[in-house]
Amino acid sequence: MISSKYFDHTILKAEATEAQVAKICDEALANDFASVCVNQYYTRFVAEKLKGSDVKVCTVVGFPLGMSDTGVKAFETKAAIEDGAQEIDMVIKKYDYVKNDIHTLKEVCGSDIVLKVIIETCLLTDEEKVKACELAKEAGADFVKTSTGFSTGGAKAEDVALMRKTVGDDMGVKASGGIHTAEEAQAMIDAGASRLGTSATLAIIGK
Repeated sequence: MISSKYFDHTILKAEATEAQVAKICDEALANDFASVCVNQYYTRFVAEKLKGSDVKVCTVVGFPLGMSDTGVKAFETKAAIEDGAQEIDMVIKKYDYVKNDIHTLKEVCGSDIVLKVIIETCLLTDEEKVKACELAKEAGADFVKTSTGFSTGGAKAEDVALMRKTVGDDMGVKASGGIHTAEEAQAMIDAGASRLGTSATLAIIGK
């Protein structure tokens, strides 16, 4: 049985309703998941729903394209934290900006807010994946993450293994995108994932 604390229970689709987000929060509370991951619009709502629990509020920044200016991402991050976010999942793009992008957002987050860096592995070569992970580590991020789930592919065990090998044991590795079964989830954990992002959490844990 996979520990419930591996899971960021996720709802990021553009058409998500408040009722659907509330349901995700109730499921996360009932099953003691690691976090509920939402778009910025729902951060305050989710923070209220999860208040008093140890289920974290996770908000995405620069999502899903990562094409915002660093200052815009920093503003998004600050706003999310003010609304109750305890973890930030940011999307990165060009190497020229990546390290500064991550470092700036980590400064906004400080030591208490977890920063996860989405590197969109499906669009990168292995060499680029390694470089992105190295830059995230150098810039002080807490996690590297495989995917937004909104591009051409999702998490693969071989990518998770490569990311874990690159960042070592001191950083988190989050596998996200296309994880629908317990077998797929376990394969990611076996490859080195310390967190899983999925909207199929209940099916995975057999609920």
